[in-house]
Amino acid sequence: MTTFQFRLQKALDWRRAQVAWAEARVEQQLAALAAIDQARAELDAMGQRTDVEVRRFAPLDGGHLGALGTFRLAIRARMRDLAGKRAECQKELAARQSAVLEARRRCRLMERLKERRWAEWHAAAERELDELAADSYLAQWARRRALSI
Repeated sequence: MTTFQFRLQKALDWRRAQVAWAEARVEQQLAALAAIDQARAELDAMGQRTDVEVRRFAPLDGGHLGALGTFRLAIRARMRDLAGKRAECQKELAARQSAVLEARRRCRLMERLKERRWAEWHAAAERELDELAADSYLAQWARRRALSI
């Protein structure tokens, strides 16, 4: 009786590596998305802090308000840029997630094939063991019969 060997084990290992690689790429994209969200939150907080600080100026003049207006415009422009980057990042994340699903599907197909081949091997091994047991029983029976005659 031979031990079970899946001839496509290297291919299965490759599929598993592809899944791990695709999942790592998704994690990278999630980190990039989180970084963009963090930058947006920091920018928003900076805008609010600046607004509060400027309003605290005792002699508030037009120059201060003009600078605040310019600063707000710059923040809005930066927020639009970040919103665009976030949209691109989400699109890339969706593509990477679909790649993970596809890699998992291919890996699962290979795993099912391995399970099926193992079940076939196991059934053949059980049949072989049953045949050996039957041959052994018949040999003992024949020996006892020959001795009793």
